[in-house]
Amino acid sequence: MANTVKAAHQKELFGHPIGLFVLFFTEMWERFSYYGMRGLLVLYIATSATANDPGLGWTTKEALWLYGWYTMLVYVMSIPGGIIADKWLGQKKTVMLGGLLLCLGHGILAIPTSTAFFGGLALVILGVGCLKPNISTMVGGLYKEGDIRRDKGFTLFYIGINLGAFLAGIIVGIVAAKYGWHLGFGLAGIGMVLGQIVYMWGQKYLVGVGDFIGAKESVNKEAAKKPLTKIEKDRVIVLLISFLIVIVFWGAFEQAGGLMNLYTDVKVNRVTGFGGPEWLQEIPAAVFQSLNAGYIIIFGTVIAGFWIWWRKKGKESSSLFKMAIGTIIMGLGFIFMMFASKEAATENFGKAAMFWIFMAYLFHTIGELCASPVALSFITKLAPVKYASIMMGIYFACTGFGNKLAGAIGESSQLEPYEGKVIASKEAVYSFVDKAAYTKDVDGKEITEKDYAINRDKNFEIRAALYPQGDKVAFTDYERGTSLNSLFVLDNSEGNNESSQLLAYLKENNVTKENPYHTKLLFEKDEEKAKIEVNKGDGKDYSVSFKIEEQQNALEYNIFMMITLFTVIFGLLLIVFLKKLKVLTHGAEDNERDLRNEEAEGFELADN
Repeated sequence: MANTVKAAHQKELFGHPIGLFVLFFTEMWERFSYYGMRGLLVLYIATSATANDPGLGWTTKEALWLYGWYTMLVYVMSIPGGIIADKWLGQKKTVMLGGLLLCLGHGILAIPTSTAFFGGLALVILGVGCLKPNISTMVGGLYKEGDIRRDKGFTLFYIGINLGAFLAGIIVGIVAAKYGWHLGFGLAGIGMVLGQIVYMWGQKYLVGVGDFIGAKESVNKEAAKKPLTKIEKDRVIVLLISFLIVIVFWGAFEQAGGLMNLYTDVKVNRVTGFGGPEWLQEIPAAVFQSLNAGYIIIFGTVIAGFWIWWRKKGKESSSLFKMAIGTIIMGLGFIFMMFASKEAATENFGKAAMFWIFMAYLFHTIGELCASPVALSFITKLAPVKYASIMMGIYFACTGFGNKLAGAIGESSQLEPYEGKVIASKEAVYSFVDKAAYTKDVDGKEITEKDYAINRDKNFEIRAALYPQGDKVAFTDYERGTSLNSLFVLDNSEGNNESSQLLAYLKENNVTKENPYHTKLLFEKDEEKAKIEVNKGDGKDYSVSFKIEEQQNALEYNIFMMITLFTVIFGLLLIVFLKKLKVLTHGAEDNERDLRNEEAEGFELADN
């Protein structure tokens, strides 16, 4: 028999098509850019506009609101992205378009203005919408129907994208902490450029994958015209039900970039005790976003191998079962956040150990590895050919709805701050705060000076105890024990009497001078007034805002408990109704096998 040489797109590496690794590295760098930016997003939005490295100056509640909308729109745009691929361009060209939009969007995010920030976010939303559903569908297109390698291929693909997320969490997080938010955003954009280069180079390994099925040269052009069969309709129903699982799963899981990100920044003791650079002495909060991706790299093949072993033992291993188990395991991870919340509440202005965050992300990751890559593979098995990209788009849209749910849950965990106005002179403030170090550039050299923040129009905090005292609320400096009431007054405008509301709350909870509540008073200068040269360092136009620590701790604990209970109960209900749902799949997963062995033995596969 004559020797034959396989075409580039038919060649394999480590038992999988080389095209898988092209898509692997493309998505790896795309995820580097996305997760690098995502890890900074909420922290940047919630950072004071008068901080040393200014953010947008929004409240944490507002930051989580924007986070929910942004992450929802990123994934909801997968629906038009899927439609563009199915109706006009095909998956391959739509991925190319998405990559170009992402390169442009991340580049604009590096510009330090609020207009550029929101413009960059809009382009990233459009870019991810074009790229995300179609590149995942292309992975499924690398394998023939019934090929048992498909699930493992998706797991390898999943490891690839999380390698990018892992590197982003560490590298971008450290760069942003040391050199500023916008340099962090810019570094994330460089990752997207690398991903686009890999994708353009690897086109020869993707021949016949992701082409427009309506094109004249397409072998599947007839599939675009055929109506759905009864089996295909039933399978679409199962997919739509599975999308509900997706919403619940990601509604809990995506607390990682929102609530858990803020919690890590404020309530977790990130001091390592090591010497060396500042980022090594205290780990930046954004770096913890790499934990999930790091765990995926470590445990991805282990979990995939476990499910193959489990199936060979004849145990239940359908995609729906794995998704239910994944939801339960992920939900149990929030028990560790409950422990963290309890530990932080044991002392005034207390912080939780990093251990709880490590354990929470470990359970979240194991749950994700059971549910998410399987869900991607499940769609490519059940979705009709003519609606392949649209169904994948709906999946990512449901992921987006889950993200919006995550944002809404995060919002509900944050109290509206009490607000007031500073009435004291800046000299009166000096006795309650310490001087801070500030650096400035003089003739190319960095010079460090110490000064009071109020002289620099910067924000500062004072820890305080508060309790009812007659018909008013008394604030005392936590360290010095002196009264702070002369520094500011609460907002008592019509319809917004902060003093009476706060006083009533403290009395209702039996707060006394001997057993006070505690808060961090945040002093911030009006952002617009700070831009006026004659106002520089005058100590005027400062506002104060604060939340009660005890109230915020209790609220966060209840939210973590609610998420745990709901996800576990939901997963158990899915297992109860599993058999009824499997009937509607018409055995889509019943005959999976390793096609490489059968083809090597000369067997041909009959159509189902």
